[in-house]
Amino acid sequence: MSGSGHALRERLAGWIAHLEHVLPAQAPIRDFVHHNTLHGLQHLPFPEALAKAARLTGARPWAEEVQCREWLAAGRILPVDLDAAFVAAGLPGLDEPVPGWPALTRRAALREAFLDDLAPPSAARIAWLSEEGTLLCRRPNLSLAADARLRAAGDETAALRALWAAADALLGAAAPSPAGDARFADVFPPTPAPAEWRQAARGLWSELVGRVGGEWTLAALLARLTGEDVQEAVRPLLIRHLGAHLDLGVAGWRNPARAAGFYAAWRASAGVDWGWELDELVAARDEIAVLPDDPVDAIARELIHLGPNEANWGGYLERLALDLPGWSGMFLWRDRHGGADEPAPVAMVDYLAVRLVLERLCCEDLVRRTWGLPLFLSELGDHFLTHPAELWVRHARFAGRLNEADAQAAQRLIDGEGAAPQDWERLAEHASAAPPAGDAPDRRWPLFVLAQRLGLDAAALAAAGRSGAEALLAAATLDADRRGHVWLLAYEERHRQRIFAALAANHGRAAAGAGRAEAQLVFCMDDREEGTRRHLEEVNPALHTFGAAGFFGVPMYWRGLDDTAPTALCPVVVTPANEVRELPAEGAGDTADRHARRRAQRLAWRQRLHGATRDGLVAAPLLTALAAPLALGALAVQALAPATLGEWLRRWREGFDGAVPTRLALTAEAADAGAPRAGFTDAEQVARVAGFLVSIGLTKDFAPLVVIVGHGSNSANNPHLAAYDCGACSGRHGGPSARAFAAMANRPEVRAGLAARGIPIPDDCRFLGAEHNTGDESMTWFDLDALPESHGERFAALGRDLAEALARHAVERCRRFASAPRSPGAARALAHLAGRRHDWSQARPELGHATVAAAFIGRRAMSRGAFFDRRVFLISYDPTDDADGAVLEAILLAAGPVGAGIALEYYFSTVDNRRFGCGSKITHNLAGLVGVMEGTASDLRTGLPRQMIEIHEPMRLLVVVEQTRAVVAAIYERQPPLRELIGNGWINVAVQEPASGEIFSFDPARGWLPWRDDGTPVPRAASSAAWLADHREPLPPALLEPTA
Repeated sequence: MSGSGHALRERLAGWIAHLEHVLPAQAPIRDFVHHNTLHGLQHLPFPEALAKAARLTGARPWAEEVQCREWLAAGRILPVDLDAAFVAAGLPGLDEPVPGWPALTRRAALREAFLDDLAPPSAARIAWLSEEGTLLCRRPNLSLAADARLRAAGDETAALRALWAAADALLGAAAPSPAGDARFADVFPPTPAPAEWRQAARGLWSELVGRVGGEWTLAALLARLTGEDVQEAVRPLLIRHLGAHLDLGVAGWRNPARAAGFYAAWRASAGVDWGWELDELVAARDEIAVLPDDPVDAIARELIHLGPNEANWGGYLERLALDLPGWSGMFLWRDRHGGADEPAPVAMVDYLAVRLVLERLCCEDLVRRTWGLPLFLSELGDHFLTHPAELWVRHARFAGRLNEADAQAAQRLIDGEGAAPQDWERLAEHASAAPPAGDAPDRRWPLFVLAQRLGLDAAALAAAGRSGAEALLAAATLDADRRGHVWLLAYEERHRQRIFAALAANHGRAAAGAGRAEAQLVFCMDDREEGTRRHLEEVNPALHTFGAAGFFGVPMYWRGLDDTAPTALCPVVVTPANEVRELPAEGAGDTADRHARRRAQRLAWRQRLHGATRDGLVAAPLLTALAAPLALGALAVQALAPATLGEWLRRWREGFDGAVPTRLALTAEAADAGAPRAGFTDAEQVARVAGFLVSIGLTKDFAPLVVIVGHGSNSANNPHLAAYDCGACSGRHGGPSARAFAAMANRPEVRAGLAARGIPIPDDCRFLGAEHNTGDESMTWFDLDALPESHGERFAALGRDLAEALARHAVERCRRFASAPRSPGAARALAHLAGRRHDWSQARPELGHATVAAAFIGRRAMSRGAFFDRRVFLISYDPTDDADGAVLEAILLAAGPVGAGIALEYYFSTVDNRRFGCGSKITHNLAGLVGVMEGTASDLRTGLPRQMIEIHEPMRLLVVVEQTRAVVAAIYERQPPLRELIGNGWINVAVQEPASGEIFSFDPARGWLPWRDDGTPVPRAASSAAWLADHREPLPPALLEPTA
């Protein structure tokens, strides 16, 4: 090892910092906040980042082509969208003729290649289809011209047979694949000729060892020579200790030495743990006892022992971490974000040291059992230098290069003991001369299909010759990443056309009504509130609604009456400087004390019951048996009437604890310089309220009631509960933020400050805080005791309108639940949602942000009176009062990462839920309150569960801003975070000019592109209910035209 220990520590710090770019960065699940799954690659252009992620993780970063073709068949993608996607993807030579085909452009060849499936069947399948007589069939959905040419041939069967014969003659088995074609090399690596296998084996070991560190760990190398993955042995040895060390409150066992750090605690357990799992490995306890005390020294020692080139040490640690990305990412997140409240020290060097030691011990065991050798690459190299046939056979066996018979023979040698060198040599000689496993891609098939689609007959193919046939396939062929990108661009293009058409048609329709609004309601920008606002305005057009990030411009730490610690209520990119506490109201001290005692008693008994049913050889099963009748009764009620049981438990809990009237400790003394400060000063409150009102364009014409509506969700037995809450409040409920803002805006001192800033609020205007439960459509109101009696009737009328709107919204939501009643009435829909909320077995209490696809930043007139199917973030903004774009800039910086993070997490969890998501909730086990696992020894699963993304349509967020191009371009140029998001293509941006309504899309490579209406009519309906009737599928935007 070169360099000093200090230099190694510096290099190690750099390697660990690099891991932040490749590992998941999900917080513990109780603090779940939506974020870009590939945040570490966000500095790269979107398609480049996805291709890199695929190489690193093996994940599929694009929607499956089968799904894309279903969208194509359903009209969600049109051929013209593919043409637009080819241009947007920057594909070269689109309008140039294909060599050998002067009348055919590459664009036409590509379009037909996307309109059909050119993936070649295996040779065996082609033979089977030929025997069945179904090989030479007309392709479906041919163009009219291609269909006419085929019919003009007279005998269709004969024409297809001739076309196949022509393809076979040009690119059949006798015609080799083009040299150097990576597509064919990947599927069928070359097999050396019989006389060459010895020479190939000699170079093979150097090639394999060279991949250790850059691409493989030592365990991965051994897996390719033995078929045994030592990670299967490492995981259970590691995960029990990881879970106990990172536990946040539920573990039944904790390492007594955990305060010393993970590495030290793990080593300490080796000497005293009676259930030590490594006892099956020879001298494991002794090996661990003599490890260096410093984990950095241990890392260096293990890397030297494992044998990768020192230049590849960083890559080796990266590959090691990616073997368990969930646990590795959680350890790194806790290392980077842990504070004084961490129950035990968490350092990534500890994790890597333990990980390396375990890999080395298990690899030593495998090498000893297989070859009787010590674990040194040099020793293995010497062995294979004298046994090249064994190396060649082992590698060919596990690389899938042997045919079935030879693979079985190789496995017998591998599984047997004492196989003689001549046995390996005989098999190597035979296998190198035998036909290999698998098939090279049959290029006749894509040529046959493409020729049909282009209307080419056998004579045309024959005239073009082999060079023409290969040029045609080359013109129509893209690699998997390019194809995935094109499909995404085409899908987004059709969605964009529908959105733009609706916005253009709606421009100028929804003029503000005459007179003062009856009430104004400010909701979170959340896409789920699009439906709430739409229905509310349909119920009563005199109600005006606004949207904004759901922390309402008041970043704060919140500590509720029963909270043990404060939590941040703001976007994750913001660090609050103030703390607000909920305190007992004046004169409620005794009530609060009784509440605290009763609540503590209830929680203590719950904890005792929980512990008693888990711990002890006698007490746990005895108590479980005694409680069985009661548990069975509760389970029966829960299964038959979950909402009834849930409501009864809520009332019992509140009755036992006792209700406490509360107030907010909102106002700080100017001299308080705490960090965070307890409360907000008057000046801070004025600045917060004024800034927010200006940002949403509400600076005049205040209604008698202005309601600030936060949101949250409640459900039972749901580890991902925070994923349904407010992303702008760091995955918490937004009610406290709404309550705090309303309280500030009602203070006379604040109103005086607002008036001085040109925002006079009438004396009869009252702000109210509320929280909308997006699970069951219920509303919670705050501080109603402070509402003047003069506003009682107004509030009652608003309550009736809200109840009607939320009931209609419940009906709308039921259409997307497979288990919901079809076309339910309002009462039945609300009852169904309440049941989902309280049902312990319900994996889909609500659908969260599934289907979100766009964000509108502008005046409500931009989207009022139009139906957008709960797919749009709605952010209020008045461009007429923001000539320099300062307000818009703040909105984009605060709301942009929130919206992008939500949309991108849903995108990645949808396209590959197995790797980017966390699989089905059904198999999840909660692990230490940090995440979920599948079973008891799996990786920590990050991302979203399958039940949250089943109906999602994966695309990037389309952000449409009501502002001029010049203003938006200036903001883009001066803000690096926006240049990264927009310039690298992680979100799509467009503007709608406020005056003309013209729409322009922004392309980082081509600038502003004017939208051209393709003539597709925008649907119209009398109401949301009329447009939704009898539809469960996603619906396009529509204009709502209520009848008089």
